[in-house]
Amino acid sequence: MAERLEEVGYLADEGLAMAVYLALVLEQPLFVEGEPGVGKTSLALALGRLLGVTPLRLQCYEGIGVHEALYDWNFPRQILHMRAVGEGAPEQLERDVYSRPFLVTRPLLAALETSPSVLLVDEIDRADDDFEAFLLEVLSEYQVTIPELGTITAAVPPVVVLTSNRTREVHDALKRRCLYHWVEHPSFEREVAIVRRRVPRASEALARDVAAVVGLLRDEDLLKPPGVAESIDWTRALVALGAERLDPDLAIKTLGTVLKYREDQVHAAGLDLPSALARVVEGG
Repeated sequence: MAERLEEVGYLADEGLAMAVYLALVLEQPLFVEGEPGVGKTSLALALGRLLGVTPLRLQCYEGIGVHEALYDWNFPRQILHMRAVGEGAPEQLERDVYSRPFLVTRPLLAALETSPSVLLVDEIDRADDDFEAFLLEVLSEYQVTIPELGTITAAVPPVVVLTSNRTREVHDALKRRCLYHWVEHPSFEREVAIVRRRVPRASEALARDVAAVVGLLRDEDLLKPPGVAESIDWTRALVALGAERLDPDLAIKTLGTVLKYREDQVHAAGLDLPSALARVVEGG
């Protein structure tokens, strides 16, 4: 599984590859938690490439409900249809406007009706408790009931990846339904490999410089420690500037690509970056 994921551009460690394999074999949702920027969302995109489908993404937020996640009715089209038909038989008219042509399909329903499919439920920790309960019900049976149309059941369960940045604890009931994996920041060598894979124009030396300094920044008391996504963004910016190595002056000037809080940038500017980079150059 690690080799298959690498073929589609995702470098997974053995633990994550094992979790993905079991999720596919057991047809269970995979719940991945971790700091922002460690590759949780990218995992679902990689699974889509692996299966040859475009992942269906449900971005969670506070207040999200059934109509945003499952389905809705196209009210303007229903009204136009009723005006065009005229008075007619009320019962027939009602059946017409609540038929499939007037249904707006959202990611959850699309995932149940499509085979194969990959469903990404992104940042579930941002949703409300009620939505969690609704999602648990859907993932337990892989079916939903639309009052006007009946019950829709997935012929083949979709591959489901739920992500969480742990801004709050997700209820145990939902976690019990899923396989769970905590995504750590990668090792130094793996991060270098990821950066070089995602930014092929970067030199080996530049990728190692960036990975080393980002590793040092993660050990600092920052509001938002940089993830792999920031390492990639930083490397892209440095390559765009023609850099072959990361020097202290360039590091300070491009901190906005890796640290997104003013307080963190001030903290990093006060570090002894010349000494840290010197240790990197010497292989420290």
